[in-house]
Amino acid sequence: MATKWWQNDVVYQVYPRSFQDSNHDGIGDIPGIISRLDYIKSLGVTMIWISPINKSPMVDMGYDIADYQAIDPQFGTLDDFKTLLAEAKKRDIKIIMDLVVNHTSDQHEWFQDALANPDSPYRDFYIFKKTNNGEAPNNWRGIFGGSTWEPVPGEDGTYYFHTFAKQQPDLNWENPKLRRAIYDMINWWLELGVAGFRVDAITHIKKDLDWASIPADDVDGLASVVKKGRNRPGVGEFLTELKQETFDKYDAVTVGEAYGLADSELEKFVGKDGYFSMVFDFSYMNIEVKNGDEWYRGRADWTPVDLRNAFFNAQEATAAAHGSLANVLENHDQPRVLSKLVTDPQYQTPQAAKALGTMYYFLPGVPFIYQGQEIGMKNFERKSIDEFNDVSSINNYETALQDGYSSEDALLAVNQKSRDNARTPMQWDDSECGGFSDATPWLAMGTDREGINVAAEENDSQSVLNYYQALGELHHDAEWEPVIVNGDFQPMRSLPETVVGYQRRLGQKVLTVLVNLSPKSARFSLVQTGGVLEQVGEVQLTKQRVKMSAYSAIVLGNKPEEG
Repeated sequence: MATKWWQNDVVYQVYPRSFQDSNHDGIGDIPGIISRLDYIKSLGVTMIWISPINKSPMVDMGYDIADYQAIDPQFGTLDDFKTLLAEAKKRDIKIIMDLVVNHTSDQHEWFQDALANPDSPYRDFYIFKKTNNGEAPNNWRGIFGGSTWEPVPGEDGTYYFHTFAKQQPDLNWENPKLRRAIYDMINWWLELGVAGFRVDAITHIKKDLDWASIPADDVDGLASVVKKGRNRPGVGEFLTELKQETFDKYDAVTVGEAYGLADSELEKFVGKDGYFSMVFDFSYMNIEVKNGDEWYRGRADWTPVDLRNAFFNAQEATAAAHGSLANVLENHDQPRVLSKLVTDPQYQTPQAAKALGTMYYFLPGVPFIYQGQEIGMKNFERKSIDEFNDVSSINNYETALQDGYSSEDALLAVNQKSRDNARTPMQWDDSECGGFSDATPWLAMGTDREGINVAAEENDSQSVLNYYQALGELHHDAEWEPVIVNGDFQPMRSLPETVVGYQRRLGQKVLTVLVNLSPKSARFSLVQTGGVLEQVGEVQLTKQRVKMSAYSAIVLGNKPEEG
């Protein structure tokens, strides 16, 4: 298959609120992003994904959009965004935006009009139901907890539907007029020059239209909305039309946030004529908790074998579907990977951060780097729930208390899993506010920061930052990029249980990646396959044997002339 224009990209996710403040208000902004473009480019990055910057009341930090075609003033102006597009283009960097079309903010003018007038044409842009018994239409539980139904003020027995927070009413994709308005908005941004979109919560846009209650799955008498409102039959018709009316017309790149996909569905989503260019590999994203939505319920006993099987199975299924994955370690919805996957604090070191980066960077698909990942940022520790901003964290804490957990246990769970861990301000230097701002940041800085900042790491040849820059150079190396982009994927399942290993093969060229995810050393047999391209920690190689120290990694490459 021919390589598509985006398949050799390296993507950097910017969470703008926490990236760089330029106007001294403690909130990151678009001019701040512009000021750091050269830094981003130094990582080998060719595309930036910007989390939502649309006008929003920020109940869910921008994923509640009040105006799709306006920039929120705290981030800047539309002219600032146009400048960002132009400056990025000068550096051969493309910009993709977050596309949030499962729901809007309750402050969107469509919803405000729908609330104010039962006969408004915009009422059919959302999902309203009326009951005669004074109870919600069904027992579905929202992603953030509680009923998916919110009473409409002043209208007894009338409710509106929300998959997420009550301030995020779901759009009614069954209405062709709503779909047309969404398509027109998307094309407006594509005309402006964005290269594509990360598509938020897109498998939620189709609901079961029987709106029937189902057996409760918890003591609250409710059942998870994902059973009736995620990846349901008929969603493909919406996604096909969406693609045809927008993305196809501009050769746009699209990255679907598509939780809940079965392997059998991958071809429809990312195959030759799939709905999206790629989907995120979320196969292991909640590997460390027992329940991905209600993570206060405790930690899961996972092993490196579980992790590597998740990686391998996802890759093999996607290859069978002739599709592509967006490979991630971190994002704005997850804790820091160094704290998540390395459970012993004494091993949460720059070496481990580099090993984790090596593990995912050379998988088939497109690598995504989340801001701060490239310097090895870690989770925080907060002393009180009052210190959290994230609506999901606060809801999990309150639900845990209702379920009988102690405040100490509830706070521990939130500290470990909170989305706020990824949203602390970027650490540019070791000053009080990390070089992010000279004003008090909107969210308190991380609490484990020593030596973890750009200024310190730029001048340290052994730093996580320098290593990510080297990974970027290797990715775009004329000799190895074709192997990394198009090489066959061959998982190495017979290695010791702590070692994640795989090969990429193209013609006679072989790239071998080995990572020991353990505080203990690993020894195993392996026929030597080329010279060392990158190395993390102590790795001893002989012709037939490999010995790897704790949290070490190595990338080997052989060329035909090397035999």
